[in-house]
Amino acid sequence: MKLQQALLIGVEIDYCPSCYGLWFEENELEWAKNEKDRNLRWFDIDLWKDPARFQVTRGRKSCPVEHLPLYEVRYGDSDVRIDACNICYGIWLDRGEFIEIVEYLEEKGYQEVMHRYAENLLSELWEVFSGPEILQEEILDFLTILKLLRYKFLVQHPIISQLMLSLPR
Repeated sequence: MKLQQALLIGVEIDYCPSCYGLWFEENELEWAKNEKDRNLRWFDIDLWKDPARFQVTRGRKSCPVEHLPLYEVRYGDSDVRIDACNICYGIWLDRGEFIEIVEYLEEKGYQEVMHRYAENLLSELWEVFSGPEILQEEILDFLTILKLLRYKFLVQHPIISQLMLSLPR
């Protein structure tokens, strides 16, 4: 079946009109995730960064671009298994998997902020100077982490937060 194009949260993707699976070309999944929840823009799962960390099995689907078999890969340490092309870096998501990924990232991102905040803040600050994204994107990621610090502080220290908010400006 021929894939059709659609906009998913401002990102042009391809989808299958019969099974409603979604095809994301390289980086499109990240862009869609960032548009779905801007607080997640700093938190990415790089499937290709450390191949030893994930189990790869040959899938049953074929890449719509390269026409080669896709590989089934766990998305980070989630239960979501996606189909990925190791040539064009495209990703196929079955129906509902995009929402599952966003929910996983929201929970995982919350845990990262609550338990590894300083480490993530330093990592994002380092990326402002070293990449891998353009400077503007890295600065936005860093500012998102700072905003999450404010939320974390407000939740963990409500009395101090109230006192600070009551101070004259």
